[in-house]
Amino acid sequence: MKAKVHITLKSGVLDPQGKAVQHALSSLGFAGVNDVRQGKFIELDIAETDPAKARAAVDQMCKALLANTVIENYSIDLDA
Repeated sequence: MKAKVHITLKSGVLDPQGKAVQHALSSLGFAGVNDVRQGKFIELDIAETDPAKARAAVDQMCKALLANTVIENYSIDLDA
């Protein structure tokens, strides 16, 4: 089963990388980009076939290592 994890900063958390990307886009002539927030995308290939067990396992992985839950949110999508 494939698990796709999207990790983003919580609102209110400063995003210096996002600001740098926004500034670079502006200097390259891309006007109208009002804000940029940068995140992470992680794709896992796991052996579990039960969607509930797979989601629970990936949730534990996120809490233990993949996401800093103090400043980041995450969402999990599963594909069979």
